[in-house]
Amino acid sequence: MMSQRHQPSACPSCEEPLESGDLFCGACGYDLSAVPPLPEDRPTVVMGSPVGGAAWPADPAGPGREQPFGDRPSGPPATGAPGTAGPASTAGAAAVRFDARAAEAGAGDFELPAPDPAARPAPAPGTAGEPWGPGTPVPPPAARPAPHAHVPEPQAGTGTPAAPAAPVEPPPAPVQPPAPVEPPPGAGGVPDPRAVEHTATPPAGTRLCVACRAGHVDRDGYCENCGHAQPRERDHMEEELGAVAAVSDRGLRHHRNEDAFAVSSTALPDGSPAVVAIVCDGVSSATRPDEASAAAAAAANESLLAALPRGTHPQTAMYDAIVAASEAVNALAGDGDDGDAMEHDPHHHRNAPACTLVGAVVAGGLLVVGWVGDSRAYWVPDDRSGPPARLTEDDSWAAQMVAAGLMNEAEAYADERAHAITGWLGADAYELEPHTAAFKPDRPGVVVVCTDGLWNYAEGATDMARVVPPDAARRPLHSAQVLVGHALDGGGHDNVTVAVLPFAVVPAGAGSA
Repeated sequence: MMSQRHQPSACPSCEEPLESGDLFCGACGYDLSAVPPLPEDRPTVVMGSPVGGAAWPADPAGPGREQPFGDRPSGPPATGAPGTAGPASTAGAAAVRFDARAAEAGAGDFELPAPDPAARPAPAPGTAGEPWGPGTPVPPPAARPAPHAHVPEPQAGTGTPAAPAAPVEPPPAPVQPPAPVEPPPGAGGVPDPRAVEHTATPPAGTRLCVACRAGHVDRDGYCENCGHAQPRERDHMEEELGAVAAVSDRGLRHHRNEDAFAVSSTALPDGSPAVVAIVCDGVSSATRPDEASAAAAAAANESLLAALPRGTHPQTAMYDAIVAASEAVNALAGDGDDGDAMEHDPHHHRNAPACTLVGAVVAGGLLVVGWVGDSRAYWVPDDRSGPPARLTEDDSWAAQMVAAGLMNEAEAYADERAHAITGWLGADAYELEPHTAAFKPDRPGVVVVCTDGLWNYAEGATDMARVVPPDAARRPLHSAQVLVGHALDGGGHDNVTVAVLPFAVVPAGAGSA
């Protein structure tokens, strides 16, 4: 007959519960046939019987010796005379031994009789085993003196002790005053030593880490102690003037914000306002793209603020501003720590700092835009029944394919090379070709100036008009925030920068171009 295989209730490997008939564990695949059977539960020594076949011990002889406690294998209990050790008290077998060889040698060590109080014969009344007979009251145990009690000494000439004196109580322990409660660190004007240690004044030109409050932040924005990346001022920026607003955000995928913007306003020679918005996008594959975008935005804005009050035509002023921005970015190619080495390197322009630029100026009833790269400007009228429009053309591979008639727009922008730019600001640019255009809208609206971090999620003019709030002309900052939020909700794969510039129709005869 085939023996049954041992079936455990749980897997020995992962403790997964098993079902009857399982050959393998359903969780970890353990082979249940390899589980050894449980050993049979059999005692190694039979309880209550002598070890090794040895006889039970005999009662020790001699007066005054009590009999050992133990069970006898057979025979009635001893019946010797009370108080004496008769022959019945000495009859018995040899003592139990745990060492069989010692028993054979006759040695007397390791004798351990098995105790059993039930087999002990009761001694007769009045014998040595019980000094008082039946009916004799059992004397109470002697009382112990109370602690600190005075034990009287016997009086002289008498054998009786003196009357006990009243117990002397120990003096009460002095009451300890409560321990003073320490105030929590920093309470009551007491500085917390841990806070004092962590908020020590850093050396000039450095700042403390916002995470560990102990390490200094290096020039790259990381803590030298814990390595935590510090929040950068450019991670999220907002600015609003009376007639223009801009918002820039790092996005959800990039570790820093490489975009930059500048918004400003000035007056033309006739006193009419001129409003400026510049947006730049650093080329991520270049070195120091964040510095390139910041330098370009600042240089273009300063150039426009200097040219427009002098009466320079806005379109000419925009062209000159792009040239000034290009020169500012070119200057960064030799400003780094390795500037001297790059100056003597014939290939030092390779991978130089670079960025794109798009700008808009509203002045004297004109709307002027200028750009280099793939940052864009859109026109969105207040009356959405009118058509929106894209005001710029990308310097990109996709735009070139469409312009050459080799692909339609959908095919070109679906290609993985679509966003490869063919024009930018930087020392390694092939040649600088600033683009400018002037428009004179016949209705009010807003100009949306943005990087590809936004228009990737609203590429067409109609798509952009759909996400621009209806009150954008009255609330440009709110509109810019909404557009940045639209890009972040879409995935935020890139830095996002948006400027919203309202355009109001100038009545006939007012202002000058």
